[in-house]
Amino acid sequence: MASANVFFANFGAPPPEAPPPPSFHEVELNKTRWVIPKYYNNLQTLGEGAYGVVCSAQYVKTGERFAIKKFFRPFQSTIHAKRTYRELKLLRTLNHDNVLDIIDVFTPDSDAGTLNSVYFTSVLMGSDLQNILKIQRLGLDQIQLLIYQILRGLKYIHSAGIIHRDLKPSNIAVNEKCQVKILDFGLARAAEAEMTGYVATRWYRAPEIMLNWMHYSQTVDVWSVGCILAELVTGKALFPGDDHIDQLTRIMSIVGTPSEDFLQKVQSEEARNYIRNLPHLPRRNFADLFPNASREAIDMLDQMLILDPDHRISVENALKHPFLADYSCAEDEPIADVVVSLDTDEERATTIEDWRDLLWREIQIFQSSPRRLSQIFSS
Repeated sequence: MASANVFFANFGAPPPEAPPPPSFHEVELNKTRWVIPKYYNNLQTLGEGAYGVVCSAQYVKTGERFAIKKFFRPFQSTIHAKRTYRELKLLRTLNHDNVLDIIDVFTPDSDAGTLNSVYFTSVLMGSDLQNILKIQRLGLDQIQLLIYQILRGLKYIHSAGIIHRDLKPSNIAVNEKCQVKILDFGLARAAEAEMTGYVATRWYRAPEIMLNWMHYSQTVDVWSVGCILAELVTGKALFPGDDHIDQLTRIMSIVGTPSEDFLQKVQSEEARNYIRNLPHLPRRNFADLFPNASREAIDMLDQMLILDPDHRISVENALKHPFLADYSCAEDEPIADVVVSLDTDEERATTIEDWRDLLWREIQIFQSSPRRLSQIFSS
């Protein structure tokens, strides 16, 4: 473990003093061991992903139920640790109606050197778009409301200097009142950072990510919203590619093959040569592609699903689009107060011990914050 002096030299001033840790109890749920504060009980499994498992739990003081996420093996590798840190740091910093808000962060471990388990608590939303799409088709008004809230949340996220990079139906939580919260910031990056090619789930991934651009923009998230909108309209995924090549082929069969001007922006020579060898494909008429969609929905899709990100509609302009006229309200679409910094600490963290120090600091900062669960209810 890095000494305290080294930690503070590398990562800034010490966090504020946290309150005494709660007492914990152990619960086994579907072969997963949960070590959680005693103020939670009656756990029920909600879902599981590659990096974590989520359950609901009852807060014993009020009887209210919340969602708890346990990160799987957060220090198995630097990649796992970085993803855990990003999600926790961003969710601690961001504060918006349409972004998941965490209200408790805890670990049963006693210090940074022994830190091995990380949990956070959030509001219980009930479902997500992926599960909703499996069981029902949504009406136009519901689709408009959902897309508006996704874009409203994105406007705030982008104003904080962050690109989500992994928007997909399973990362859009929805409650019984049709309220939306954007989830899973483990792949998010600062907007000015150098980018890597493998991020979002393939079906919703912007083509410039697959074409290996190093400095793509916030409009990668707009492409993902376009894919989600198309799926809400038709009930099925628009680009269900089997691999990278199949994904690009499916995309270009709908949006057309790119111009030479566009190809000059692609850094990968291999990608440029592959595209040049494709037969010329014209852009499909979206009115034919989405025959049951409204004229405004078709126009929104037409502006979101554009191959060249420089010509793709921005989040701000999408919020003003006639498709969302019934909900758009610029005065109620707040932006972030500050730009979130991720990369300075990440660049300095080179070992698992560094990441343990960073995550321990995040936990201590949160436990001293007014958003902490026990402080919310005590006030």
